[in-house]
Parts: sequence; C-alpha cells; structure tokens
Amino acid sequence: MKTKGILFYTGLLLIAVLLLYSQQEVVISIKEGMPVIPLAIPKFIIRSNSPETKTIAEELHKIITADLKYSRVFQLLPKSHYSYIRPLNPNKIFFNDWESIQANILFVGEVLEDEGNNILFEGKIYDVKAEKFIYGKRYQSEKELIRLVAHSMVNEIMRQFGGGQIFATKIVFISNRDGNDELYWMDFDGYNQTRLTFNKVKDYMPAWSPDGKMIAYTSYRLGKAILYIWKPYEGKIIEVFSEGTNYAPAFSPDGKKLAFCTTVEEGNAEIYVAKIDGKDTIERKDIKRLTFNKAIDTAPSWSPTSREITFTSDRGGTPQIYIMDAEGSNVRRVSFGGTYHDSPAWSPTGDGIAYVSRVDQIFDIYVLNLRTEKIYKLTESNARNESPCWSPDGRHLIFTSNRTGTLQLYTMDYDGANLKRLTSEGQNKLPDWSR
Repeated sequence: MKTKGILFYTGLLLIAVLLLYSQQEVVISIKEGMPVIPLAIPKFIIRSNSPETKTIAEELHKIITADLKYSRVFQLLPKSHYSYIRPLNPNKIFFNDWESIQANILFVGEVLEDEGNNILFEGKIYDVKAEKFIYGKRYQSEKELIRLVAHSMVNEIMRQFGGGQIFATKIVFISNRDGNDELYWMDFDGYNQTRLTFNKVKDYMPAWSPDGKMIAYTSYRLGKAILYIWKPYEGKIIEVFSEGTNYAPAFSPDGKKLAFCTTVEEGNAEIYVAKIDGKDTIERKDIKRLTFNKAIDTAPSWSPTSREITFTSDRGGTPQIYIMDAEGSNVRRVSFGGTYHDSPAWSPTGDGIAYVSRVDQIFDIYVLNLRTEKIYKLTESNARNESPCWSPDGRHLIFTSNRTGTLQLYTMDYDGANLKRLTSEGQNKLPDWSR
C-alpha cells in the first residue's frame, strides 16, 4: 500500500530508546526540530478610537497567533524582534526590515468598527523575501463571532501553504459535568463547550461522520445499549441497531459505511458494518458481520482509503491490534509482545496507527509506523492515557487522561510535544475529532 504522510517527518531527533516488549521491539520517543517557515505577526492596526475595538483587535491577534503556532507549519518570531525595526506601515511594507529579523512571511491585520454591532477585520500575508503580496481576506462579523473569524482566517492561510484546515473543526465527547454522561462538543482548542443531549441515562462513544453532519453514538435511553445516528443540524435521530449490546461506531472516510461492535449473535463482541449512504432508516439487510470467532473483537477504525479496518482482538490470548480488509478478509496482526493493546486509531495520513498499551499497570499512547514497523511512545506519565483520536490533518491527537486525578481531555502533537489540557469540569472522555 502506497501512502503519503506528514506524521513522521525527516530530521526527527531520536532522544530515547526503550526496550519494552518481550520480543524487544524498539520504542522511540521523538521530538521534532523547529517548524520550517519563520512568520512575523505584529500587533494589528486599529482604525477606531473605541476601547472595545482595541480589545477585539487584541483578542483576534491572540487567537490567530495561537492557531498559527499550533499548526506546526510556522515558527513565530519573538515579539522582542519587532523593536529592532520601524513600526509597521500597512500602506508601505518595508520588506528589508522584516527580512532583517529573519521573517519569511509577514501577517498584517487591520481592525475597524462597522455600523451596528459588527467589526471589520482584514488579514493579509506577504512573502518577505520575494517582496510580494500572497493573499488577503476581509471579514465582516458580529463581535460575538470573532473566534470563528480568527479560525477562518488561519484556515485560509493554511490553504495557501498546503496545510490542514482544522481550525473550525469540532470535537465531540462524553462528560458527566451536569450529573450524567451526555454528549458535548467544543471547538478544537477547547472553547465553546456545549451540551448536546439531555437524557437521564448514559450516552456513550460518539463518532463524527466525515462530512460533519452526523454523530453516531450509543444510548441507554430504552434500557439497553442501542446504536443511533444523530443529525444535529436536521434534528433527526436514526436507530442503527438495537439487538444485543452495541457500541464503538466508526464512519468510513468515504461516508458510505458505519462499522460498530455488537454482542447480538454469540454474546461476545464482534464487528459489523452497516451501509448508510444518507439513508434515514437502516434495515437489517444493510448490516453485515465482519468478524467470526469466540474472542472479543472491538474498537474498529478505518484506513483513510476506506479499504481496511484496524481493530482490537484477544483471539491470540491478549488484546492486540489487527488489520483486516473492509469486507472482513485478510486479517493480520500488527502488534506483538506486551499483554494489552487497545483503541487503535488510523491516522488520516495513512502511515500510522495510534493505540493504547499497558505496561506495569500504566496506560500510555503509542504510534505504530506502518511503513517502518517502528513504535513511537507519545505519553510518559504515571496515569491512564487512553482513547487517542487524530486531528483531520494528522498533526495532532486528542486523548483522555487522569494525570490530574480526574478524567480530562488533552491534545498533543503527533510527536508527543505541546501537551494542552482542554477540559476541566466533571469527568470527560471518549473524544472524536470532526473532519
């Protein structure tokens, strides 16, 4: 299988080698060097005397700066560098000044107050070395939507540089902060956390459809674990399967199928797949069984091509990671050694599978590079680190950890760097990142 990826860059600094499993597989912790594009983002020009407009401009600058740093595409120049050159004149860019502080890209922002409750924001990017304008966009927005404006601007910048446009994506997850396990969602950076379901029973294991219009999840609303598809923008709920215990849904990247686990036949968990294709009803004939054995098969995750599925099975005696074709054939084991591997998540770039491994009762997150068969350890803490899920561009992961005593959601970069906590209220778990 030929794959292209951004997961494992050249120039990685190998900083620790650990013999972990009985077969002495090499596990390497990795850290990457600096991002490749130096970028300057001076304070935005404010075309208003309003203190509120000044505050909005500062907030826009803060959000855009954080997004650009998070992208891992740009190296943001220190603010102290700007004191060595002339103040920014947006009508006449002195490119030599910016090149003197080693900026390759210059971001210029201007903010002014429009009539009513709106603001106008214009962002422009310049190629400093070529002394030319690259791209610009103007936004007119209500003041309450400035976070969306900032994220949209960075998406446009990333589009110009071939990067992933992840900054308007959402993360769905489970939280008990209001007294019961319910579905919530939030922006990719943890802002705007919002409750989605209002039941007196447990909701569980949400999964986004690739178009972001549907969420599959398990609910006990009728006294048993029934699998549903919810269309939040249409207000529709579709029952997928109600026989047995049903959980761990995963949409195929092409949006045509939904893999899930059920105990309907022998009482142990097996993997099934349902054809969806935009239907508002799913019949039993649309559902096909993929795995057949007396062991537990669970946690399906699709390859980016929708042609393969990785999953967990204890058919060899302990939970290990396997891959099969999308029709259930050609099953092969890809993890060896150790006594517990679970929750595989296939990267969007196709070249890696993140998963959880237990060593000495410690749960950490690893990535198996499918091209080199090397294993990379991403977390290092005396805690339970579980449920890894990739960002749409394959540069970041979100996961659950109890490192602070309660289950909370964290993000980190693909190499384990830049750990960031996203939640704090209640217990939060089982995240899934929209595409």
